[in-house]
Parts: sequence; C-alpha cells; structure tokens
Amino acid sequence: MRPADRGSPYSEYFHQLNQQLKAHGPMRPVLLIDLDRLDHNIDIVMQSVQRGGKHLRLVEKSLPAPGLLAYIAKRAGTRRLMSFHQPFLNHDAQVFPDADILLGKPLPVRSAELFYQHHQGAFDPARQLQWLLDTPQRLQQYLALAQGLGTRLRINIELDVGLHRGGISDNAVLGQMLGLIRAHPQHLEFAGFMGYDPFVGMGVPGILGSPQALFEKVMQRYNGFVDFSRQQFATLWRDDLTLNTAGSPSYRMHEQEQLSSEVSVGTALLKPTHYDLPSLSEHVPAAYIATPVLKS
Repeated sequence: MRPADRGSPYSEYFHQLNQQLKAHGPMRPVLLIDLDRLDHNIDIVMQSVQRGGKHLRLVEKSLPAPGLLAYIAKRAGTRRLMSFHQPFLNHDAQVFPDADILLGKPLPVRSAELFYQHHQGAFDPARQLQWLLDTPQRLQQYLALAQGLGTRLRINIELDVGLHRGGISDNAVLGQMLGLIRAHPQHLEFAGFMGYDPFVGMGVPGILGSPQALFEKVMQRYNGFVDFSRQQFATLWRDDLTLNTAGSPSYRMHEQEQLSSEVSVGTALLKPTHYDLPSLSEHVPAAYIATPVLKS
C-alpha cells in the first residue's frame, strides 16, 4: 500500500534555491521571495499601467511586510497604498509618512476613531487618507466623528460594479451620500470612487459571460455612477478625484478604458498558486514556502 516514488529531478532553478537555503537559510519553514522574479512582475504591471495612462495602488494586505512594500513602491515609482485594517493603517501612516492611502473596505466608525487616537507623525490624514464608505448610514456616523474631532474626512464611495458583496448599487443611494457630503463641506470631502472587479479575470463559469463581456458590464455600471455624479453634483466633481478600480486578476483589462485613474494590484506581484490565471500568464511565481526535509 506504500506509494511508489514518482519524484523526478527538479529544475536547475530549484536546485540553486535549495543550495542557497542549505547554506544560508534559517533551517526552519520560511516564505521565500525571489526578488529577480518580483522585479519581472513589477515591470509587467508598470508597462500595463503606463499603457493605460493610470496610476498603481499597492494592496498592502497582499504584501504585508514594510520592507517588501517599500521595495515594490520604489521600483514601481508609486506612493499609493490600499489598507484594510486599522492597526495596519496606523502602521502605514507612521512607516510611510508620504503615502497616499485609500481604505480597501469600509471600517466601523469605531475603527476610524481608534486610528485618530493612535495616530502620530507627519502623515496628514486630511490630505493623504481616503475613508471608503458604502452606505448613507455609515457616512452619517463618520460625519459625527469628523464633527467631534473638528476635522475634515476625505470620503471615497464604494461602488458595486458586479461583485455584489458591498458598495452602492443605485443612483438614489449615491445621491443621498453625495448630498450629505455637499451639505457638510467643513467636515466631509468627496474624494472619488472605488469599483473592485477581480471576478472579471478569475475564470468565473462561462454561463456568467466571457471576461470581456463581464468587463464591459463593469465599466457600464462605473460610467453610469460617474455620469450621475457629474450631472447632479457638479460642484463636487474635480479632475483629480481618485477613480480606483481593478484587482490583480483584472488589472490588464483596464488598458482598454480611460475612465478610471488608477488600478489596485497586490497578489499578482508574487503570483502564488491560486493566482495561476490566464489573465496573469506573463507573470512568474515569485513566492514559495520552503521547509527543511528532516526525514525521507
């Protein structure tokens, strides 16, 4: 019943990694990142971003090490981060005082309050931080926080562009939120939109539509929200708004459109096994779990 040995000699690349780990490794399980391969992936992303005329925002939760984030940000020439977690947000603000940070999900207002209680350093939230919000009720809570703190919060509105796991899905709700922002300019500032669409490039079942068809639906929804805002709330609209979109599986498709101003990418830069997707065929695996073999 014992399985046969079906192993075979591995490639020269893995042979070299093995030799390096034996000579210099800590002799315990490690996550190993190949910086040469990471450089390749960064360059692939930046070529796409430049072709599309956009900016790159690094998804911090997918690259959760300050040194790694700093390395990628330097090579990519970006200071834009996306944060998802209040303790990480405070850490980012301290370690990257020149960063432009957009929240990647709406946080309870208590989390925002904790951020301000713990914040210290040169990072200026009133200029460099955008809170992502998804409902008029949550916006009302953040307004009360801003009034209590005597500050102004930059508000980015989450759009449901087809994923259906959060964000506003109709103009009536969007109008309520923009109206509240317009009515309180001393405490709220409209900063833009975020429309997350990774399902476009994740290889979803064909019955839901081809990647191109799904992408066109995403941009139709996004365009609809933008047109409504420009027409009904012209005084809030500016050319420098953050119109965020994409995700690692879908960022390449946004070369086709001129509406969004930036794409978010994180995991694609390392390409672990679950991101071995057709949309990332030019990327190479750059992260591995390695552990010493003690018995065989």
